[in-house]
Amino acid sequence: MDSIAIWFILSTFIVMVSIIAIDLETDSLKLIGQKDEDLPEWTKLTHSQCENCTLKKEDQPYCPVAANIVDVADFFKNRYSYDDVQVTIVTESRTYTKKTSLQNGLSSLMGLYMVTSGCPVMDKLRPLVHTHLPFASLEESMFRIVSMYLVAQYYRFRKGENPDWSLNGLSDLFEDIGKVNRAFAERLHAVVSKDANLNALVILNCVADMGKIAFESEDMDDLEYLFSAHMSPNFTV
Repeated sequence: MDSIAIWFILSTFIVMVSIIAIDLETDSLKLIGQKDEDLPEWTKLTHSQCENCTLKKEDQPYCPVAANIVDVADFFKNRYSYDDVQVTIVTESRTYTKKTSLQNGLSSLMGLYMVTSGCPVMDKLRPLVHTHLPFASLEESMFRIVSMYLVAQYYRFRKGENPDWSLNGLSDLFEDIGKVNRAFAERLHAVVSKDANLNALVILNCVADMGKIAFESEDMDDLEYLFSAHMSPNFTV
């Protein structure tokens, strides 16, 4: 099976902490994960199952995200969120490096796992992996998510489905993402003793919550001046 890899290298300023390879199917960007064998209790689908989860335990006994993230959660369960690390992320196109807190590094890592594991809610964000941008600001995340959503509507239009050009469904998407992040944090309470893993999810949830607030409060209007060249000649900002 053809695959592409995204490498996460986390180190302190003294020793290497971890090297993690995320292997993705080339044609779908779905994670090539581990098999459902000898997985802990907290990974079962019914353990703190998300209220908006559409999966059934008869078909999917384990939460797909939990099953794939179990090794990462176990490795970092005894680490504090404020530990200083250098994070290097290597993709096929470029390499990103940042000195930051462990929670920020894990947030980027967990974000990739969550959108590539087969969660019906988080899969809607998987197109973002194609142009993965680690450590994105809220404004950058908003720009990318709205752009992704509009491209999705274009493809829906081309296939004869009803497109949501007014972006009415975007707030619902942000809300669904927040529900998943909060429920998954409850899952992790069963396995972690320190807060690095949990705070990584808090960061992801803040992006979802703040993104919803920014979109609903029309904060996106602050970027309208950038698009004046696309408007009619009589348009002014």
